[in-house]
Amino acid sequence: MSNGIFKIPSPKNEPGNTYAPGTKERASLKAELERQSNTVVEIPVIINGQNITTDKVKQVVMPHNHQHVLANYSEAGEKELRDAVEAAMAAKESWANMPWEHRAAIFLKAADLISGPYRDLINSATMLGQSKTAIQAEIDAAQELADFLRFGVDYANQVYQIQPDSMKNVWNRTDYRPLDGFVLAISPFNFTAIGGNLPSAPAMMGNVVVWKPASTAILANYYFMRILEEAGLPKGVINFVPSRGSQVSDIVLTDPRMSGFHFTGSTATFQTIWKTVGENIANYKSYPRLVGETGGKDFVFAHESAQADKVVAALVRGAFEYQGQKCSAASRAYIPASLWETVKDGVVEEVAKIKVGDVRDFRNFMGAVIDKPAFDSIANYIDYAKESEEAEIIAGGTYDDSVGYFIQPTIIVTTNPNFKTMTEEIFGPVLTIYVYENDNLEDTLDLVDTASMYALTGSIFAQDRQAIVHLENRLSGAAGNFYINDKPTGAMINQQPFGGSRGSGTNDKAGSVFNMIRWTTPRVIKENFAPTTDVAYPFMDEE
Repeated sequence: MSNGIFKIPSPKNEPGNTYAPGTKERASLKAELERQSNTVVEIPVIINGQNITTDKVKQVVMPHNHQHVLANYSEAGEKELRDAVEAAMAAKESWANMPWEHRAAIFLKAADLISGPYRDLINSATMLGQSKTAIQAEIDAAQELADFLRFGVDYANQVYQIQPDSMKNVWNRTDYRPLDGFVLAISPFNFTAIGGNLPSAPAMMGNVVVWKPASTAILANYYFMRILEEAGLPKGVINFVPSRGSQVSDIVLTDPRMSGFHFTGSTATFQTIWKTVGENIANYKSYPRLVGETGGKDFVFAHESAQADKVVAALVRGAFEYQGQKCSAASRAYIPASLWETVKDGVVEEVAKIKVGDVRDFRNFMGAVIDKPAFDSIANYIDYAKESEEAEIIAGGTYDDSVGYFIQPTIIVTTNPNFKTMTEEIFGPVLTIYVYENDNLEDTLDLVDTASMYALTGSIFAQDRQAIVHLENRLSGAAGNFYINDKPTGAMINQQPFGGSRGSGTNDKAGSVFNMIRWTTPRVIKENFAPTTDVAYPFMDEE
């Protein structure tokens, strides 16, 4: 048996490709996009390493061309969900007992496969299945997913090295066991990297997982599952079960052996799950760990000392990259009256340049929103603003789903700081701006802090350092990820661990040691090298 104390390869953030004209990576990606566009993939349920087809088959389509079918996938039913739990539990002991360095090697190899031979594969699947542009897919499916895996291994190693002090004749040590049962992971559509991280992070710590991917991200998530298998992941450790959320709640979430839940999605869904766990708390064999990142109503606040051109760039990129379908997307902005005309002219000019369309055309800045329900919901918000006397649309405001679910980048200006689109999460390319009087700074900061139930991301712009100090302090609880003179999106693993509080989740910081430690149940061991033979204590002696 190996007795080395192994050094984990020092992780670095995965460098990104530009896909600029004339580059090799651009030609290679375009070739893979063409191949996948002309292929229909059959996606099974994967339980205990076995491919399972069911009689309920659904389609994966391009959001930007919703008549174009990319894949057919089998949907897991009650039997498959129960089988997935049993498969996970059957794999539990051998996986937990696998030497740590061998578990680590699987995920390090998967990262190298993603960033190397399968980069075009997973990027193209993300572009076509989730309507991301080349650069957005690169940042997500290649760079961030590889970072999650490499840094996750490093964070796990850091956890294992957290050890207690000892005293004379005593050796204290801690081992970090996986949780007592299995972990349920439910991942979102908008980030392939999150889809990969939610099941992988618990698995790195020795847990077994039942993974329900979002139906609108199944293609890229399926390829990631295959990459894990190629990297050597044993059967049953992660079980891939596309399925209906209601069935997962009824069958998997309430199973007495569920010991952890890893989630990214809507606040309403997470609250429902928390309620279900609470109602079943007496039935669980352990108290389940609930880790979730949910909604956001992320802000940009400009101080009168801010540079207007920098604010303009942050608003446009922050609000409209990936169609605003980021939990961190800039969704509300507060601009001082003294800067407003300059900022207004700038955002209107920049939004007019934005091209919206098929992501295979690299000239497009935006693709389509993810599906019909999202399209209808966002369109309803735009229509609401059109009909309101408290709002004016200064850019965009149009939409068309005849070919793809396309919504033009839309900017609303409101006179009501509590206007519906200033307070509710829209999850689409809609930015609402409130113009405040310069001398009304403090009251406006109160609005930023209280207008929304969320506290995920936010950014401030100012040149005055004293103003920066003041804004940072006043908005200390308004965002788990806080940006100074930058847009509120683009968190990087190992640089800005991501997560928020209030209605935005448990703030366990995905991509950090704080998240990894949640998937362990520590055992403290005390070994006494010189046990006493005494029963009485010295204080009991007579004077």
